[in-house]
Amino acid sequence: MGRRLNDPEHSRFASLILLSVALLSCVLVYAVVSTFLNPNVGSQDSSFESLEMVASGDFGEKKDECCRGIENLELWGPAVKWGSEFKFNSSVECCQACKTMCSGNDGPCLCDTWVFCGNKEACGSRFGECWLKKQKDPLSPDRQDAGKSVIWTSGLIFGKGEGIVGMETEYGTLHIKLFPDCAPYSVAYILELLTMRHCVGCQFYRAESRGQSWDSEGNHIKDAPYGPPFALIQGILEAQGTPFNKMPTEACPTIRRGSVAWIGSGPEFFISLANHGEWKNSYTVFGSVLLEDMEVAEKSVQLPTKSDVWNNINVSVLEKPVPLIVRRMKKSLGDLNSNVKPE
Repeated sequence: MGRRLNDPEHSRFASLILLSVALLSCVLVYAVVSTFLNPNVGSQDSSFESLEMVASGDFGEKKDECCRGIENLELWGPAVKWGSEFKFNSSVECCQACKTMCSGNDGPCLCDTWVFCGNKEACGSRFGECWLKKQKDPLSPDRQDAGKSVIWTSGLIFGKGEGIVGMETEYGTLHIKLFPDCAPYSVAYILELLTMRHCVGCQFYRAESRGQSWDSEGNHIKDAPYGPPFALIQGILEAQGTPFNKMPTEACPTIRRGSVAWIGSGPEFFISLANHGEWKNSYTVFGSVLLEDMEVAEKSVQLPTKSDVWNNINVSVLEKPVPLIVRRMKKSLGDLNSNVKPE
């Protein structure tokens, strides 16, 4: 005799089936996205992390809610708030206190650095101290000390018109607003690249248009496929002769037009030419191309390409890779805004 649909045993069996289907769907989505962004997914040296590593990130975090720092790092600089008289229970509160001094539209931030002591055992009487500071040069912050013995956690805040670097190519410069509060380790690496006179090996090697799937503002067209082409330019940020340390998974918001993100733990990265909600929260976003410069990014897809197949996915590879170098801007870009939007 068959069981009724509301039998307890049948319900448990149905629940297990639904759970299995949901888990399998998540795995398939990640596998597909990973495949078309990397030609070596199946190799031992794949730059993509496992699903478990990606899942360790802070999914769905909004840009305005980011408040991350680097542990075992003490940044220096003139204090605007003395930690001995300014204490909190968490690094997030310390970071937010700095942000409140960096929310105006009339000039540079009064605070661009926060330093917090959050380990009760190691900090002792200094636990909770929150030092707010102001750097002479935010793109080259003054370090006091770093290493496992350092009890401090430090972070940077870039206000309006600050923290913008140039990614120069022979076809133009992409101005990128960095997000140190969302991806502090990633931004620290980009700031290291600024100190190099050359970045031999840094380049774009893949370029794909929006095709018929996304409109000029990056919005997906109803009922259109999600690629190929996949509306992105892809490259590598690793200088030859300089060891690259894998980036940890940091804030992974929804990929939007202009988002600059690592593929896995780097050094491969991409700039999105469209909004990719279908990619979920799979990539660490460490910056965004200024809206005014997206036209420069779009020019890349007009360069000659050749077809290739990466793990059964059709991709467009540039016939001639485009070298790039990351440079600091000579002066603030004022009121230019990035095209990052809260979710």
